Amino acid sequence: MGLSCGAGAVLFALGCIFVARIFLALRRHEAGKPGRQGTVSVLVVLGSGGHTTEILRLMDSLSASYAPRHYVIANTDRMSEEKVRILEAARTKGNTEPQVLCNGPGTCVPLCISALIVRILGMKKTLIIYIESICRVETLSLSGKILYHLSDYFFVQWSTLQEKYPKAIYLGRLV
Repeated sequence: MGLSCGAGAVLFALGCIFVARIFLALRRHEAGKPGRQGTVSVLVVLGSGGHTTEILRLMDSLSASYAPRHYVIANTDRMSEEKVRILEAARTKGNTEPQVLCNGPGTCVPLCISALIVRILGMKKTLIIYIESICRVETLSLSGKILYHLSDYFFVQWSTLQEKYPKAIYLGRLV
């Protein structure tokens, strides 16, 4: 009887610690803001076609504080790979806390969930920034619906979406 009570207490304590880690990981935090801490490492998830065009326009407009930049590109997407090479040809690299930046391709969801798990486990502070595609005027994409609840910052480019989704940040057209 004493052994099972001890094991139960240990499992209960571990469960409490795990729940606390999830709570802390899902809270918005101030880490990863460029300027205050130097540079911010960014993981950029590229889709194909319009998603790539939008995210690369955004990356081109970001300051040098967002470095190093790491890109996730499908093996078969040679066009996006070439566009990234051109964009990054003159950029410098540094070491900082990573951010995941994405704008809607379905491939970004597993990467964002992985970043969240890494944060929950306390392995690395990772900020998830989602920018809904400009073509989404009245409803969120499927990726947006999922990451609305998991992202630290969720940007929309139409005020109608911000009215429907109060956590969303509306700054006008970003891309």
